[in-house]
Amino acid sequence: MESYGFKGAEFWGRGLSERAAEIKEALASTKVKPSTICAGYGGCLLDADKNERKKAMEDIKVLLKAGADLGVVGLITVPIFGSPRIPDLTPYESAVEIEKKLLVLEMKELGKHAQDVGSCILLEPLNRYETHLLRTLKDAMDIQKAVGMESVKIMADFFHMSIEERNIAASLQEAGDAVHHIHLADSTRQLPGYGHTDFKLGFAALKKIGFDKYMALECGVPGDPEVELPKAVKYLKSCM
Repeated sequence: MESYGFKGAEFWGRGLSERAAEIKEALASTKVKPSTICAGYGGCLLDADKNERKKAMEDIKVLLKAGADLGVVGLITVPIFGSPRIPDLTPYESAVEIEKKLLVLEMKELGKHAQDVGSCILLEPLNRYETHLLRTLKDAMDIQKAVGMESVKIMADFFHMSIEERNIAASLQEAGDAVHHIHLADSTRQLPGYGHTDFKLGFAALKKIGFDKYMALECGVPGDPEVELPKAVKYLKSCM
């Protein structure tokens, strides 16, 4: 990875605590650093079953501590995939209204834990085909602002933004310093350069807001990685 031009590596969260020593050893002799942890926890933060919510909260706390020990920017967290699991109680409150209030309470508790261990939660909006809740950067920012903690930030994924945001660059500028991490994928969900996403405009917006954190590839590799990954690095640098 270092020879390809990468500076960081994002790790899947499942079983990370058991792999932490191995990760440290593997990266000890390279300039590549652990950038972030992507999910990997059980349960669901917005499940109707209290035990499922408890499982997610406990697992996330463990991963936040493991991430802090590794020195990552934070833990990427998706509150829920698919449709609501909590009953709709209209006219009292809709399922989404209940979900948002519950998520703010959970993020306050997890944000306090992240603060205590020296880590950060990164709320990730997805596209409409993967979730019903947080779809745009503004959706995630609304939760982040309601929580009001520096240890709760948002991440922006160029693939999801290509579906949900009217203007990727404008959305990034509006989000400002709330953006703490980036996922890179083209409109085809393949490597940047294999779709029609305008990365130059997006990167110009990131420069304007002073973004200085990691950007991780989360996409398909259409061909030999030994060829395609260095090519992707070159392409991305040409867009900066």
